[in-house]
Amino acid sequence: MSVDQQATRSRHSSEWEKALQRIFMRVHSGIYRLTGGVVGGRGGSRSFLLLTTIGRKSGRERVTPIFYLPDGENFVLIASNWGAPTHPIWWLNLLAHPQAWVQVGRRRIAVQARLADPAERAQLWARVTAKYSNFAAYQQRTAREIPVVILASTV
Repeated sequence: MSVDQQATRSRHSSEWEKALQRIFMRVHSGIYRLTGGVVGGRGGSRSFLLLTTIGRKSGRERVTPIFYLPDGENFVLIASNWGAPTHPIWWLNLLAHPQAWVQVGRRRIAVQARLADPAERAQLWARVTAKYSNFAAYQQRTAREIPVVILASTV
């Protein structure tokens, strides 16, 4: 197989994976909303919320089901993107528009996003990786430092 054929195959499988991921996200979000988080809100010992951001390019609302760690009144998100070399789209959207919304169960909460400072990141990262070792594995896969994002209620 030529290099061109490998690149084409890789691009097509990548496009296929992205399409499947989008379908999964839409289905997960729909079921979460329909059941108020009873289905799709808990994955084993993990808690999930729906994050609504404003698209940095489109200006349209984008909904992402995402794992979170509660931290007092805040929600902590890990922008791991499964260890990919690029940041997840939801984090790029928050960088452009830090005002967002989360749905936790049936509650919808306005939030303001910010990057954890180095001390907060160290403390939160230790909590996350102690409980969920896959995040440490994601960090090993990528050269970028995985952002730890804090969402604070604006109400």
